[in-house]
Amino acid sequence: MKPTAPADRHDFFAFLARMQYINRWGLMRNTQPENIKEHSLDVAMLAHALVVIRNTFYGGTLDPNQAAMYGIFHDASEIFTGDMPTPVKHFNPRFKKSFHQLEDRARRKLLAMLPPELSQVYEPLFFFEEQDEQYKPVIKAADKIAALIKCLEEEKSGNLEFKRAGQEHLESLRKSPLPEVIYFLDHFLPGYRLSLDELYLG
Repeated sequence: MKPTAPADRHDFFAFLARMQYINRWGLMRNTQPENIKEHSLDVAMLAHALVVIRNTFYGGTLDPNQAAMYGIFHDASEIFTGDMPTPVKHFNPRFKKSFHQLEDRARRKLLAMLPPELSQVYEPLFFFEEQDEQYKPVIKAADKIAALIKCLEEEKSGNLEFKRAGQEHLESLRKSPLPEVIYFLDHFLPGYRLSLDELYLG
């Protein structure tokens, strides 16, 4: 029988905590498993960095803290859907559309676990693509950079399973129209290829 929560109990944050049990890269051999909780922190930090770079060097006016919050919650729906491998997700346009609809339902399910007063606060974080479109390409770029970094880390461990994926992510990012992305690739990405002893500590 399905459990029924008391009126004064809300399981929203307990469900979010379970992001740590949803692993990414399900079709590929990993030397170090990565879950969506870890990935979401990476995306949040990268999104924050991209906006700071844009604002500092390219006249941007976005809020880096807002970008970080969108990064934290960008994959929350995967608590219900799991991490769908990209080749499967893009199998055909109809399936891709259906999967996006499923993701929206999953987000709504999570929001329903909150008191209404709090749900209206979190809803913009879950559906930022619809309400704050100017952040969408930044979060997408941060997500792709995080994936590229994962590929580089696996390659450094001698796992060639991620070599082609890393090349494809890098080629895609190099074509980005966002100057902050190119800046990050030129100035910050090289450090990820180094060992701890090779990193410059300032």
